[in-house]
Amino acid sequence: MTNWAASFHYGFRDCLYPTSVEAVCEIVARSPKIKTVGSGHSFNAIADGEVALSLSKLPINPIIEGDGTRVSMGGHCTYGELALFLHRHHLAIHNLASLPHISIAGAIATATHGSGNRNGNLATAVSGLEMVSGDGRLIKVARGHADFLGLVVHLGALGVITRVTLDVQPEFQIAQSVYEGLAWDKLLANLDEIMAAGYSVSVFTQWGQQAGSIWVKRTASADEWPAAIHGATRAMVNRHPISGLDSQNCTEQLGQYGRWSDRLPHFKMGFTPSSGEEIQSEFHVSKEYGAAAIEALLSIRETFAHLVQAAEFRTVAADELWLSPQYHRDTLSIHFTWIRDQEAVNAAVKHIEQILSRFTALPHWGKVFTGRHIGAKYERLPEFAQLRDRMDPQRAFSNPWLEDVIFGTSET
Repeated sequence: MTNWAASFHYGFRDCLYPTSVEAVCEIVARSPKIKTVGSGHSFNAIADGEVALSLSKLPINPIIEGDGTRVSMGGHCTYGELALFLHRHHLAIHNLASLPHISIAGAIATATHGSGNRNGNLATAVSGLEMVSGDGRLIKVARGHADFLGLVVHLGALGVITRVTLDVQPEFQIAQSVYEGLAWDKLLANLDEIMAAGYSVSVFTQWGQQAGSIWVKRTASADEWPAAIHGATRAMVNRHPISGLDSQNCTEQLGQYGRWSDRLPHFKMGFTPSSGEEIQSEFHVSKEYGAAAIEALLSIRETFAHLVQAAEFRTVAADELWLSPQYHRDTLSIHFTWIRDQEAVNAAVKHIEQILSRFTALPHWGKVFTGRHIGAKYERLPEFAQLRDRMDPQRAFSNPWLEDVIFGTSET
């Protein structure tokens, strides 16, 4: 088994496919070690283990709840599948990641985010969870439960998510336009204003002589599209985030309004995500240090730019989730899509981690980084460790990656 980009090879000796929640409980109860695999979009060993558990044979069974204010579905449901269901009910969720192909359970477990100054990461939409603990018990918790803020971004360390409940809102329209030719000095001097130009904003760069392009996604109530944003001019043809690739698998641009789910992701559901031949890394810094962090990376770009297919700057709003990189801080997220050369990428990432350390950068949990005991940077780690002791005292869901990266110990 590999992840979707075939850049990481899992070490599983077996994969189990239960067809009911009761079967999930039985499997977990009798398994000394087990890890759940979702859409395979992680780029590290967070989900690796001896035995894999796939929920792909379970029905997703989406249900509208709370008089149309919530939706519940199987955790293995993808955001693309959820969006199609919500459209039939004229509903939406607040945000989406770049790819609609990822599973909901995997996205919330790793605090995967999307973009927007006022938009929390995808996990902030969670209002309820159904999960199987280490002893095979089925547990249901809702927002307001004492453990809820620790259970949502759980990194696969606490249980198997069988069902998720999300907040929903009325369906809305989004359009996007791309602005090209952004200069580095304009980006650094106007970063906050640029990132506030729409409901969701991304700046794509390849760390070259120019900063790159601004992808602005606006709601239908927004003003007319300007001809330029800080010197970057509006593109008159569709673009791909990775320079030179065909834009046909990208969501519609050119200011054409459409359903929220057809604009917020960068890529369409029916096409290969991104480039496919890639490795990904991402680091989150407090938004107030965003321009300084970018400028620091520019000073060492010769150590990594030749490996970059595309990089992206996004903003994410603060939240209360214990192991979220946005815990109590608005962030600028600095994403790298690398060529598939793991050894070279690891070396480049070390340079990036070193220079971003002054800004207390936190890595995306599901992507490539080299730091150890990252959990020590989270003030709520002691409470999370206590929660794990209650949810999985026998460490059925543990693996060496979790013990090293999160808890700073060797696996027992």
